[in-house]
Amino acid sequence: MNAIILLAAILFGLMVWVGGKKGVRSFISLFFNFIVFLIALMFIMAPSVNPIAVTLLACTAISSINLFFINRVNSKTIMAFASTIITICLLLFLIDWIANQSMIQGFGEEEIGEISMFSLHIGIDFVQIAVSMIIISTIGAITDVAIAISSPMRELIIHDPDISREDLFRSGMTIGRDILGSDTNTLFFAFIGGYMALILWFRDLNYSVGQMVNAKVFGGEMLTIFCAGIGIALVIPVSAGINAWYLTRRRERKQTG
Repeated sequence: MNAIILLAAILFGLMVWVGGKKGVRSFISLFFNFIVFLIALMFIMAPSVNPIAVTLLACTAISSINLFFINRVNSKTIMAFASTIITICLLLFLIDWIANQSMIQGFGEEEIGEISMFSLHIGIDFVQIAVSMIIISTIGAITDVAIAISSPMRELIIHDPDISREDLFRSGMTIGRDILGSDTNTLFFAFIGGYMALILWFRDLNYSVGQMVNAKVFGGEMLTIFCAGIGIALVIPVSAGINAWYLTRRRERKQTG
């Protein structure tokens, strides 16, 4: 407990030192997001409640906190928010299809031993839980990319007011390509770091590469990474297109007004 408090204090100090007031808001947003997650979890466990609908509402709240609370309400955060919501809605259909086809719901044989004494008849659709889990895992990365594209595109049109909509869109895509590789690798190494103990366990159990890849717990996490990567790739053209349309349209209105 003391270590957690110490690390939290160090994190707070660094965020204040680097980010100033925005760093304070960023630190507070961590607790707000945690509260949203707990509330969503309580609703998901309630009977006759659609977990996917609750998750979408939670993602909307989390995106609002990460964008509007930290960076205030302005054109770049509004466009980033719109890009995030559109991407999540598009990605939802793919995630739902993958969750049903891959049958990653439930627990793997490596996990079932620890909960075999408990009843799994809890009245919750595990397919919907799997979809909700993947959506929650992707929302942070998608929001991050959306604001990372919206902010420089806004600066670009400020410094070059005569830029065309097509050139502005291409600039947004160029920014997105630079982000794409680093963010997808971040997701991959986050998985490797979080599941290193599992991989070592697979090795101790003399799992072959085929057995490890086909293990439900491993496959579920890999599908989550791929879905998050697809979300990152998808939000780039969505965000670039929305920002190019909005910024040039606002410029035209100012010129005609």
